[in-house]
This record gives sequence, structure tokens and C-alpha cells, in this order.
Amino acid sequence: MRRLTFACLRELSANHFTSGADLAKKFAISRSAVSDALKVADQLGVTVFSLTRRGYRLGTPIDFLDLDPIRTQLRAQSKRINLSIVDSIDSTNSAVMLQAALNAPTGTCLAAEMQTAGRGRRGRSWQSGLGMSLTFSLLWRFDKGAAALGGLSLAVGLAVANALRELGVPAELKWPNDILVDDKKLGGILIETQGDMLGPTAAVIGIGLNFRLSDSLRAEIDQSVTCIVEALTDNGMQKFVMTRNDLLGAILRHLVGILDQFAETGFAPMRDPWRALHAFEGRMVDVIGPAGSYAAKVVDVAPDGTLLVDRGTGREPITAAELSLRITTKSAVRI
Repeated sequence: MRRLTFACLRELSANHFTSGADLAKKFAISRSAVSDALKVADQLGVTVFSLTRRGYRLGTPIDFLDLDPIRTQLRAQSKRINLSIVDSIDSTNSAVMLQAALNAPTGTCLAAEMQTAGRGRRGRSWQSGLGMSLTFSLLWRFDKGAAALGGLSLAVGLAVANALRELGVPAELKWPNDILVDDKKLGGILIETQGDMLGPTAAVIGIGLNFRLSDSLRAEIDQSVTCIVEALTDNGMQKFVMTRNDLLGAILRHLVGILDQFAETGFAPMRDPWRALHAFEGRMVDVIGPAGSYAAKVVDVAPDGTLLVDRGTGREPITAAELSLRITTKSAVRI
């Protein structure tokens, strides 16, 4: 039923009604089957209006993913990415991890219209509704081993931020794996690996970005968040239209370049560009861990991606394992 629901939704518009008879004819099914398929749309976070003798109309547009415009945005890198799109899946990372174990090649990529059990850092769930997020996972293989992957999440963040800024979104970064706009979370990165510390390693890079947030979905998220549509809206007017296809193609194009560079040089040469986009640079933060929290000033990031903070007694490193950062004083001066 869900497959038919997605198929019917792809035929609907937010601008005009589509008759049930036309949908039934297109899919060679009964009109009652069309009705049953669209009755469950609300479970996907989609509002469908129905009027007798007029048919069905979407409450808001749905920006479905499409391989052709994504490849156009990928440009010369389109041959480097083997992209598949699915309607709904529990987790793109879990699926690509399985493909990695079956020797899928570098560049294997899976994007989902909707995730039902998306995962974030430290076991958090990723909330999304149909058309409201961009969620995908990319497999990339490295020869130097897991020990050489320090700073990979920062490099990936830089690629995502560069793509967003190219498309007009003033994205910044939060160590180690968040994408921000105006200190609000726009998205995050989850990297999982398979392989040896010193031998070939497969990295599955999961990326989730809020594209359009409904009030109900926003209420389910326990932190300050924003979305692409909001970031592109000024005084109630959307400055220009960006599709999820534009965004996915641009991010994948930037990722290919960054990951190629990272495989050769590691994170060190990207350190200055990353710091230039670090929203917390020079600011006071609460460093929160299992044993409690303490206040510190963010002062630098090391060539291996370790964050350096100062609690008043000199620089000290912190790693990503079980820590998170929260702004202490939003007015803190940047260095």
C-alpha cells in the first residue's frame, strides 16, 4: 500500500486537483484503491485535500527526488557516484553499511524520500517527514586505515557547508558534525566505519538536512532548529527556490572533491577553511559529558580534527566521543 501511496502522491499538485479517475486509470487500479492509498498520507506527514467530483490536492508541495536533475548538478562528478533513491527506509546508513560489507564500491549512495528510523550522533533519532528532509548516505573507501580518518567528519561538514553557501544558504559549522544557520541546527553528519585500524577502511557517511519543517515536526525536536526554506526566507518572502535535487547534487559534487583531497592529505590542509566557518570559534561554551559539564572557550582545532579549548589554564584537547557543546554566552567575542 505504501508504494502505491508514494506513486499517487507523485502525481498530485498543491496548485490544482487531480481526479481519482485519472489516478485509477494511470495505475490500472480501482478508485477505491486510490482512496485507500491516499488515506494513509497523513502517516507520512502529508496533508491531502479531497473534494467530491474534483479529486485530490496536496496541502503543500512535495519536492520529490529525481536522478536526472541530481546528475546535472553533479556535473563532471556524476560518473563517480552510483546513486539510488528509495521511497521509505528505516536508515540509509544501515542499508549502505550492509552494502559496504558486500563489497559495494566507493561512491555507492542511497537517498531516501523518508526515513523511519534515522540515527544521529550519540544514539539520537533523526526526525523527518516526507519531503521535509534531505537524508542520504555515501560509501567511501580509504586505503590508509581507520587511524588516518581523524577529522573526517569535519571535512565532510566543510563540503556540505560549501555546497549550501554556493546555493545561497549562509551555513556554518559546529564541531564535530553539525551544520548551523544563525546558531540553529540545520543538519548533522553520522559516520560509521568498517575495516582495520591500519588497513583498508570503508566509511559510510550519513547526512541529514532539514529542508522544510512543519510546526508539528519542529515541536518534536528538543533543540533550536532551522530548515532550508526558512534560511532562504526574508521578511516572509522566499528569496529563491531551491529543490532537494539541487541540494543533493551540489553536496555530492563537493563531497567528491573533499574526500579525494582527504584521502591524500587528511584534514590538516582544510583546517583554516573549516575554522573560517566554525560558528563557535572564539566563543564560550559548555562542554557536556557523562561526568558533568564545564565552561571553556573554543580557541582552535588541531590538524587531526581535535577541538582545543581553554578553561583558563591553557589549551587542552577534547575529542568527540561522548561530548557535546552548547553556547554559554552568545555575545562572546570571536577571535
